[in-house]
Order: sequence, then C-alpha cells, then structure tokens
Amino acid sequence: MMKRRHFLATALAATAAPRLQAAESKVRIGQIGTQHAHASGKMEGLRRLSDLFEVVGLAGGDKTAGGTYAGLPQFSEDELLALPGLQAVAVETRVEDSCATALKALRAGKHIHLDKPGALDQAEFAAMRLEAEKRQLTVQMGYMLRYNPAFTLLFQAHREGWLGEILEIDAMIGKLADPATRKAIGALAGGGMFELGCHVIDAAMTLMGKPEEVHAFSTPTQPADGVKDNQMAVLVYPKTTVTIRCNHADPFGGPRRRFQVAGTRGAMEILPLESGEATLYLDAAHSPWKKGRQQVKLEVPKGRYDNDLMDFAKVVRGDKKLAWSAAHDIAVHETVMRAAGLKA
Repeated sequence: MMKRRHFLATALAATAAPRLQAAESKVRIGQIGTQHAHASGKMEGLRRLSDLFEVVGLAGGDKTAGGTYAGLPQFSEDELLALPGLQAVAVETRVEDSCATALKALRAGKHIHLDKPGALDQAEFAAMRLEAEKRQLTVQMGYMLRYNPAFTLLFQAHREGWLGEILEIDAMIGKLADPATRKAIGALAGGGMFELGCHVIDAAMTLMGKPEEVHAFSTPTQPADGVKDNQMAVLVYPKTTVTIRCNHADPFGGPRRRFQVAGTRGAMEILPLESGEATLYLDAAHSPWKKGRQQVKLEVPKGRYDNDLMDFAKVVRGDKKLAWSAAHDIAVHETVMRAAGLKA
C-alpha cells in the first residue's frame, strides 16, 4: 500500500511542468470536444477566468455550438494543436475517445486537463499518463472534489494528523438519472460507478493510497435494461475499510451526497458533498478549530471548477507542481475499474 507520506513525496517530485511563460501572462488554451458532462462548465470557467486564460478555440465540437461556446473559432484537432503559442488543451470528449485525444495533444507538447475517468482501458490510461511524465507535461484529472474547500481542509487534517489513524471512510454520490443519462451510463460496462463514483474514489485514495483489495457489487433497479445504476464498492486496507456507493435512482441523490471519515483522534463529515459544509470532530484543538464537535462552513467559489482551473494555470506557468502524481492517477484509474466490476 502506498502510504500517505509516500504519496505526497511522489506527487511533489513528479509531473513537473516546464516554465513556458512569465507568471503574469495568460495561458493559451483550447478545448477538444463538447461531449463530456463537464465540457460546458469547463469552457465557462476558462472564459470567465480571462485574467488567467486566453481561450483560442474549440475542436471536435458541434459546428453550431452556441451558448458557452458562442463566438469561439472552431478548428480540426490538428489545426488547433498547431496554433502558435498554444500551451494547454482541455480534453472534453466522450470517455471512449479521451485518452487517445490526450495522448495526441501530449505528443504535440501540450499540457492537458483531462476530464474523468480518462479512459476505458487501464493499460491505455497508464501509457498516456507515463508519456506525460516522460515529457514533463502535466495531466490534471478533472476530479471535482480535489479543490473543494471542505476536501482541502480534510486533506490538511489528515496530513497534519488531526484525525489520527483513519479507520473508516463512507462515501455516497448519486442522483436521479434522466433517460439520456441512463442511456449514457448503460453504454459503459462499469455503469455509474465508473462514470460518477470515480470522484469519491479519487478523494478516498488521496487520503489512503492504493487499496489491497477491491470488492464490487451491483444491484440494478431496472433489470429490464440492466443498467448499473445502483452500485457499491468496498476498498480494503490493513486497518481501514472504505465503502463507496453510487446510486443513479435516488431522487434526493444530489443533496444526500456525502463523504465521512473517522479516525482514532477525530472525524469529519462533508454533507452535501460540494457545499463547503462539514461537521468536524477533534480530540484536541488545531487552530482555528477547537476541541470537540463543530460546524464548518467554507466559502465555495461561484464557479464549480474555478479552483481547479486556477491551479492548472499555475502549474502550466511553472509556478508550482501538481499535487497528484502519475502513480496516483494510474492507481485511481485501476481502482475505479475494479470498483465498477471491470477487469483492470
């Protein structure tokens, strides 16, 4: 098992981004694809953060794309990657195409923001992620909890020992899937756990590293179509059990999304998942947090992906290194596949 300290050391040592421009200049970025569920949100964030990014255009999107994409020049993938001064690409294609697209952009010398889960095949994903490391290019995975303020606090609490030794993690992420969403997850062999559960698996592994065992369970709510819409996974560590639930048949799945951690010296419950609200339990004070039970309410950026994109800009400019290594991303992808009942 990769211990937390080793994970941090690896993360800081790996994935160094070359300094391509002065810190005060904008990152020239394009987007490939509009098919991913997060695609329009990422573009909205890139265009709003105009002090950090210069969005040069779009490839692989609907030629009549409006709204978030209105007024953007549209190119073929080759044309976009050949644009002078282009430094980074947001890959927002279907997952079936995302890894090959990312690899193509890496070979063109571009840093990548790659939306989750990154690939259908483990070997393909690992090869792409290691290629980026070899080229000293960044691949920032689009796991939306990494930069959420409540999770940032949780990661700090664990890193600094506030919670003691973690004994259990329980997480749930779900929603009531509309027909289009059911069709989309039904087309994936791993179902909802692969497409959505990956977010909380990444967060759990940021704390715990790679599990020793992974056990997957699936109990579809509509046997007629066989869509994996109600799943659970158990990640096993020497002293810790992690349970992950992903439910696409829950009318209150959004507000019930949660992440709970209990350790030998404290605990933390984040509910709802992206709200910035949590309950923190500590057996000793850790300024500014007091001993005992307390409610936490942290400010969440207006833009869902603002913190992700701001960090990405710093990494591309060479101002810092990404805090998640290739080794971590590869282990997460493998675990996501196993948690979804797939052979990794």
